[in-house]
Amino acid sequence: MIIIQLKGGMGNQMFQYALYRQLKKLGREVKIDDVTGFVDDKLRIPVLQRFGIEYDRASKAEVVKLTDSKMDIFSRIRRKLTGRKTFRIDEEEGMFDPRILEVEDAYLVGYWQSDKYFTDEEVERELRDAFEKRPQDIMQDSVSWTILQQIECCESVSLHIRRTDYVDAEHNHIHNICTEKYYKSAIDEVRNTYPSAVFFIFTDDKEWCRAHFRGPNFFVVDLDEDTNTDIAEMTLMSRCKHHIMANSSFSWWATWLNDNPSKIVIAPSKWINNRKMDDIYTSRMKKIAI
Repeated sequence: MIIIQLKGGMGNQMFQYALYRQLKKLGREVKIDDVTGFVDDKLRIPVLQRFGIEYDRASKAEVVKLTDSKMDIFSRIRRKLTGRKTFRIDEEEGMFDPRILEVEDAYLVGYWQSDKYFTDEEVERELRDAFEKRPQDIMQDSVSWTILQQIECCESVSLHIRRTDYVDAEHNHIHNICTEKYYKSAIDEVRNTYPSAVFFIFTDDKEWCRAHFRGPNFFVVDLDEDTNTDIAEMTLMSRCKHHIMANSSFSWWATWLNDNPSKIVIAPSKWINNRKMDDIYTSRMKKIAI
């Protein structure tokens, strides 16, 4: 059996689910542990169910068996004497590891942020079916519908700016912050091809964006979709014709879900500070220094 630990935000969980679908396609017995990864995470919860996704859930007993984590006295003594006999595999780098697609027994802990983990065409179709939501299924706010109409009627560009959880003391030594210079360069790059481009800004720091990106062709998206706000935002981002990404898995998936063959996709040249992430970039992305 293979168990994938679900953890992180929505975009990260989508990557973990994508690996789950690929391993299923390869004939493995795969389940998802959607408990352990959130025990010490005060900010996040499992969210795949918001897409209407169902998956095989691992039981606590199955997780314990694969990770050799029984807490009875005999198991604890045995581990001290002979070591832990665990099948746990932790992702060490952000690079694609082909061995992950070959394992038979494993408890997988990581983010698996590369489309190389789900190259099968049928799996790709399954993921699009799972993650592409019809607006009428998720949007109850009239503002969302108005924004969608605007996006579809112009040379729309999603501009994703992530700040609040990247600038705090806990995270700022790990996450790069895409600078204002990066965004200005990316905007100029898009305007070189599409001078009339309209930039729809998706952000967790709306006031900062309103202060730094002004003009008739900049629009800060502000939704009120209750529990579906994140999916509504991703849907709207994916409907834009072009994309300027943040170093965020949320950005990544919004871009991936857009199947416009002529789309421009701009990404920050450095993704994160503490690991190599070369394989997160797809062939459609143009990298610009942050």
